[in-house]
Amino acid sequence: MSSSVLEHQTSHPDPSEDSDIPSLQDSSAPDAPKPAPKPASAEKSSSPDAKESTGEDMAPPGSSTAGFDTLLGKLVVDSGLVTPDELERCTEELQSIDDIDDPRTLSDILTNKDFVTRHQLNRLQKEFDAKKSSQRIPGYRIHKKLGSGAMATVFLAKQISLDRLVAIKVLPKKFSENRNFIDRFYKEGKSAAQLNHANIVQAYDVGQAGDHHYFVMEYVEGETVYERIKADKRMEEFDAIGIVQQVSLAMQHAHERGFIHRDIKPKNIMINGRNKVKLADLGLARALDDEATAKAEAGRAYGTPYYISPEQVRGEVDIGPGADIYGLGATCYHMVTGRVPFSGKNPSQVMHKHLKAELTPPDHLNPSLSAGFSQVIEMMMAKSPSDRYTNATDLLEDLELVQKGESPVFARPKVDLSSFAVKLGQGQPAQQKTVAAGEQGTSPLAAISIAINILLLLILIVVVVMFAA
Repeated sequence: MSSSVLEHQTSHPDPSEDSDIPSLQDSSAPDAPKPAPKPASAEKSSSPDAKESTGEDMAPPGSSTAGFDTLLGKLVVDSGLVTPDELERCTEELQSIDDIDDPRTLSDILTNKDFVTRHQLNRLQKEFDAKKSSQRIPGYRIHKKLGSGAMATVFLAKQISLDRLVAIKVLPKKFSENRNFIDRFYKEGKSAAQLNHANIVQAYDVGQAGDHHYFVMEYVEGETVYERIKADKRMEEFDAIGIVQQVSLAMQHAHERGFIHRDIKPKNIMINGRNKVKLADLGLARALDDEATAKAEAGRAYGTPYYISPEQVRGEVDIGPGADIYGLGATCYHMVTGRVPFSGKNPSQVMHKHLKAELTPPDHLNPSLSAGFSQVIEMMMAKSPSDRYTNATDLLEDLELVQKGESPVFARPKVDLSSFAVKLGQGQPAQQKTVAAGEQGTSPLAAISIAINILLLLILIVVVVMFAA
């Protein structure tokens, strides 16, 4: 692979479970009560050598849990894990410990008596840390963390003034002093605010609370297309067409208003319980007329390797709606085949295949697909933007026809007659001349060859006429 392709690493990594964002506290919750005096075992455990709990793993027995043990009794009772009588028995046992070198804490006694599991305590401590070490966002009550990734953490919250559930995306603290990340974060919010469509996650607010920058958006209760693929392996054609149609409507709206998404993929497509589809995450969205940003990003690939368009891989300046159509095509390919279009050992290898490798037709991997739908997907994923659908409107027209069982208008089958053509005069390697010197006329093999080619030409004319009609 050339070094130029290696430079085109995506600057928008796939979300992972790792994040350094502290969770957020209820904005309307009262201040936490002052902790009661710690038992002797807890006091002696707060030595300088004790590690502070991160919320990822339970602290070892005897180490400081920063108030967790102090409130643990209330937490396990409130959560229904332990009855008040069981808690009282454990508390009495803890208080009866006379040996100051005994490291046991309440959590140890609860687990030793099999009242709770270590996993349950781990979950409780994460929830405790989420409320304890947080900042507040005025006007919102944080309920829980929905997910986190390299670029942001998303929380479920209630907007108090309108009494509605919302999702709040928070920029990681490590990026809070990086002007580029902050600008991109606010740009996402502003871009989303300019789009108002039933198939696009609606933006509500963007701002800053303490050290954190946040973006409030519509909460979609459901699953992503990625989660659906993981559960079902691959989707039925009817379901896939319905999803692609709704995303196409979202793209049509965004493109008509001068925006391209640039990161359409299964994880950015939400499906609610009523099969309503919402396109999310405008973190890489760019205005079509934003020449300054386009030039600043020239030569760099922005997108997700498995679904990125060839022109994005090359870091071209002129990125248009065709890039979104390609991304949706790659997503659809994954939906109906259960496989990404191209795979490799690393992102560079995958992106190189988007540039050069021939696409295996989706109906070769899933024979149940109709020829028309397979043709639509292949046209969406054409290497050159000029060979793809010009816009989402044309794509929607073809999808509607395929849905009715009819042939698409814009997507055409590839006809390769090279394997059928018979070269004139070509015979067997050891074929002797059939026309002796001085003989007149045409050999039987040549006559048959001419007839076959004429027949193929007639068939091609009939096919062309039928498609034209």
